[in-house]
Amino acid sequence: MLDFSQSNALFSRAQNVIPGGVNSPVRAFKGVGGTPLFFERAEGAYLFDADGNRFVDYVGSWGPFILGHGHPSVREAIHRQTDLATSFGAPSRLEVELAELLTGLIPGLELVRLVSSGTEATMSAVRVARGFTGREKFIKFEGCYHGHGDSFLIKAGSGMLTHGNPSSPGVTSGAAADTLVATFNNIASVRQLFDSNPGEIAAVIIEPVAGNMGVVAATPEFLLELRDLCSKHGTLLIFDEVMSGFRVALRGAGSIYGITPDLYTFGKIIGGGLPVGAYGGARAVLEVVSPLGPVYQAGTLSGNPLAVAAGIATLRTLIENNPYQQIDSAAVTIADALRASAGRHGIPLQVNRVGSMLTAFFAAEPVGDYASAVASSTAQFATFFHAMLQRGVYLPPSQFEAWFVSMAHGDAEIELTIQAAERAMQELAG
Repeated sequence: MLDFSQSNALFSRAQNVIPGGVNSPVRAFKGVGGTPLFFERAEGAYLFDADGNRFVDYVGSWGPFILGHGHPSVREAIHRQTDLATSFGAPSRLEVELAELLTGLIPGLELVRLVSSGTEATMSAVRVARGFTGREKFIKFEGCYHGHGDSFLIKAGSGMLTHGNPSSPGVTSGAAADTLVATFNNIASVRQLFDSNPGEIAAVIIEPVAGNMGVVAATPEFLLELRDLCSKHGTLLIFDEVMSGFRVALRGAGSIYGITPDLYTFGKIIGGGLPVGAYGGARAVLEVVSPLGPVYQAGTLSGNPLAVAAGIATLRTLIENNPYQQIDSAAVTIADALRASAGRHGIPLQVNRVGSMLTAFFAAEPVGDYASAVASSTAQFATFFHAMLQRGVYLPPSQFEAWFVSMAHGDAEIELTIQAAERAMQELAG
């Protein structure tokens, strides 16, 4: 058994000064039981905790470390910028360079505004859609998570699913009233909302590859019909690619489907692991944003030079190395091994994968929406999680989160993961 005494001691101290001992709910291990680990160091594909234990990392800070931890180009960019300045509160050359990279890569992204988090990006995108259309309501999908803005915490995913809370106290009835909830991959549910709210819907926001009820991809047919419905009703389509952007493909999930939304949101990878977000889209839509237009959004640390420098280095490395075939192939190998191992031991398992994102659902039926995701066995996942942890593999501590494969996951790390999974399945089967 691994020794976690230092993490246990830190968690005890943390609970005295931080709500629940953590600064983001899913970190608390409530979805799997036990005490969260406290980490001291990361390198490549590995995390090192306060007790000196080493783990192959499939969280990757929830997605941004597609190059692995401490990639030399990113580290160098951060160090170089630290010597110059850590913040300006004023424009910088790096902001322009990152915006040029983003607009050059993403179809239909003509103007982009940098912010400091994915939540800021999604909140701002919906505000822009409302300002552009003059309408107040918007549609989201059950199980999709778009950050912790009030309007989004209605039947949300991510930690909201992990902790069994589909909505949150503190969200006013007024905020909730303008949020319409549809069923993921079910176009009839969307049509019904349009029919019931004629001329009132400003936007539809969706994760084209959901990662916050576990990995669940939208079907191409569903997204095509969604695009058509939005165009027909004068409603803006927003792709939340905070997680999938530059992760499932260099040009984003939209490029896989061949669909261009009116607005995008980004985060994670575009900051290379530092806090950042962005929203943008068609020029005509973004020109309503202040100082060009009346829709106000601001942020003291927006376009922070450290985060932007790390993001530029990450994107340029992805462009130069084009690692997508490598990391997608690694994810396929892991997914196939998980299915095979579960089959040998008679354990019902569904493994959803898009690119280098995957989730193992302990379920007998395919997972394609919120209802099928929550039907999976969280108890079996918790047992599997701890069995993997004891064997040196760190997975997201929730059934309803994505695993992320990086460039740093080589043959040795993948083989370790497969062997650990085989032994974990044996343990699970009893």
